[in-house]
Amino acid sequence: MLDIKTVRDDPAAIAKALEKKHHSFPVDEFLALDARRKEADVRSQNLLAERKSASKKIGELVGSGLSVDDAKSEVATILARIAQDIDEATAAAKEAQEALESLLLETPNIPDQAVPEGASEVDNLEIHTWGAPREFDFEPRDHVDLGEALGQLDAAMAGKITGSRFTVLQGGTAQLHRALVQFMLDEHTERHGYTEVYVPYMVNRESLLGTGNLPKFEEDLFKIEGEQGYYLIPTAEVPVTNMARDRIFEDRELGEQGLWFVAHTPCFRSEAGSYGRDTRGLIRQHQFEKVELVQLVRPGQSDAALEALTGHAEHILRTLELPYRRVALCGGDLGFSSQLTYDLEVWLPGQDAYREISSCSNFGAYQARRMRARWRNPHTGKPEPLHTLNGSGLAVGRTLVAIMENYQESNGDVMIPAALQPYMRNQTRLSAER
Repeated sequence: MLDIKTVRDDPAAIAKALEKKHHSFPVDEFLALDARRKEADVRSQNLLAERKSASKKIGELVGSGLSVDDAKSEVATILARIAQDIDEATAAAKEAQEALESLLLETPNIPDQAVPEGASEVDNLEIHTWGAPREFDFEPRDHVDLGEALGQLDAAMAGKITGSRFTVLQGGTAQLHRALVQFMLDEHTERHGYTEVYVPYMVNRESLLGTGNLPKFEEDLFKIEGEQGYYLIPTAEVPVTNMARDRIFEDRELGEQGLWFVAHTPCFRSEAGSYGRDTRGLIRQHQFEKVELVQLVRPGQSDAALEALTGHAEHILRTLELPYRRVALCGGDLGFSSQLTYDLEVWLPGQDAYREISSCSNFGAYQARRMRARWRNPHTGKPEPLHTLNGSGLAVGRTLVAIMENYQESNGDVMIPAALQPYMRNQTRLSAER
């Protein structure tokens, strides 16, 4: 969340900065709640001082002629009244503080100055492109037609088993999906130095509050019925980033570049509000898989870390020789918790369009404040919020889609990229005969 001290210093400036995200920050409500909290705190402190003073009055009352018992009785009556007033003031302060925290939990992160203006994805800024879209001498098919012709992609079967927005993969296509996971994990651990982690696929409410998925986006999550209150993870970002929750890292623990983690997990999303969008195939599923990159770094490192992390995701696309572009998300398309995000969009011949395959974000201290994830600054000796980053390295299903569509042949076969052939027992193609 935002630093409440910063908000108090200039709430109007916060409201102005959040206009880029098309968010209306309630300045008057914030000021009123903060005044209520301060008033209750001051009253509580005054009452504590009054209680301390009242405790010393027995001697004064005895000196004025009252008996010891009468003096004690009168002081007890005063202390009881003060205790009730303190309880009321404390409750009022707690109520105002909780309302302030609730307001801040629903307030998005402030966008970086580099974030372009804009209302939606059409206003995102292209940074660069890599690779030229392939020119076909036949009409390219989309991945659904290709997979069904191969007999290896079956949405109808998944619909019978579960429902819409699920897919069954079989044979070589299922193997290729698995090969992609292993290839990505190997590249990120062996080439880039990430530490692989295996994390739970279910998390508690506190973890989702920490990353900013709750309270605002509850309808996008799958909640598991039961007294535990668990949720299925929408992305590995949630459990991996929460490994730092309620911790203070000594500077030496962060090493030279911070802590870098990579995890492969399924992801579960209700896709609330996306009805009618990408209902065909693997683009927008309730269950899909990602290889997720997470970095925990010192505040001064996060700008460079975002460039590095995005480059690591780009490396996968380049190694697979998939044309893509990098775009900077505009204010209106920027995520709730992010201060700056690059999307990588891969070229899909079947759609004749670039589509998102990775989203790489710098959250600054926003998530760390919510999680109480800190490092001890060796120059001051004091704990400070870490900076957190994450990005897909990559979304596995969408990478499979991109390979099928970019590597398709006129006879319906799909060639396997050279980098993946060692993970596919040196097979060079997917075909209906296999």
